[in-house]
Amino acid sequence: MAISLRLERELERTLDRCARSEGKSKSELIRSLISDFIAQQSKPTTPWELGKNLFGLYGSGKGNLSVDRKKILKEKLHAKKSGC
Repeated sequence: MAISLRLERELERTLDRCARSEGKSKSELIRSLISDFIAQQSKPTTPWELGKNLFGLYGSGKGNLSVDRKKILKEKLHAKKSGC
């Protein structure tokens, strides 16, 4: 099946450079990229993959959270109960 595709000039130049560097025609490169995209989309996404760009993004500045988690939680709950 033939498909017609219109690209901006700069995108077409980039596609041409990439195809030449891969030793493929533009059509071969596009087919390959579409196949890779479809294969990637059909893979199940894990919770880790969904959030991997967010994990570790924001730090608390505390290096003891994994060790002192129970103590910290107790302090927060106590502060919440006492209205602070």
